[in-house]
Amino acid sequence: MVKSMTGYGSATGVSGKLKITVELRSVNNRFLDCSVRIPRVYTALEDKIKAEVQKAISRGKVDVFVTIDSSEAEDVLISVNESVADAYVAAVNALSARYKIANDLTALSLARMPDVLTVSKEETDMEALARDLLEILKAALSDFNAMRAIEGEKLRADVLSRACEIERMVGTVEERSPATVSEYREKLLKRMREALDSIQIDEQRILTEAAIFADKTAVAEETVRLRSHISQLRSLMEAKEPVGRKLDFLIQEFNREANTIGSKCNDLELQHTVVDIKSEIEKIREQIQNIE
Repeated sequence: MVKSMTGYGSATGVSGKLKITVELRSVNNRFLDCSVRIPRVYTALEDKIKAEVQKAISRGKVDVFVTIDSSEAEDVLISVNESVADAYVAAVNALSARYKIANDLTALSLARMPDVLTVSKEETDMEALARDLLEILKAALSDFNAMRAIEGEKLRADVLSRACEIERMVGTVEERSPATVSEYREKLLKRMREALDSIQIDEQRILTEAAIFADKTAVAEETVRLRSHISQLRSLMEAKEPVGRKLDFLIQEFNREANTIGSKCNDLELQHTVVDIKSEIEKIREQIQNIE
């Protein structure tokens, strides 16, 4: 399936009391270039995110944005240092008994004693967070690839329509090329008759010159190869795996054959046709720059 290298996808989910949002954006690039933006405290998860992206994407500059909202999380823990509290209670009881004074110790007053209560932040379960984050990332990648597939189908249709137009024009070249040899022979014969009005013309010489011209302007080999390249292009467009790089190389072969045909064609009409072929090839080249 042909996919575009440009796309967008997103997904949202939760991990415990953390709300996670993952967004992906991509543009064209020769190779896969993945960058991850994630809160600094969770940067240890960056490599896992990149590894998951590499499973789903082979080419393009991909930016992954991870937002983790902890506003709903109870991330503060208050614990009792029981040994310290026991010591305070024992000391207060001893004071009360020794000096015959009322013991008005309360839980609140005990809590105010130094080091009785310890305040700390609740540690995040990184394994659970990583597991949940990757599931959300997979959902975002699915959304992302769906958009790329839609765009890829448009690219595929456009490229194939242009390939059909090139094939039609190649047929025109094949039909017109033999006629140029006959026309060359007639022009050559006419010029020689005008130059050698009273001298008998060597017909064999005319045939030899025409044969040399035909050999120099023969484009059958190039048109056959160009048709073969068009067939290969159609096959690649039906492939399941990414074909962008193969298409890059194939379109270079398109250009090579078109240039050779252009250099061999001395006919003005054929030259115009070759220019049109090159124009369509260039439009295909521009489109495949967007294909993964």
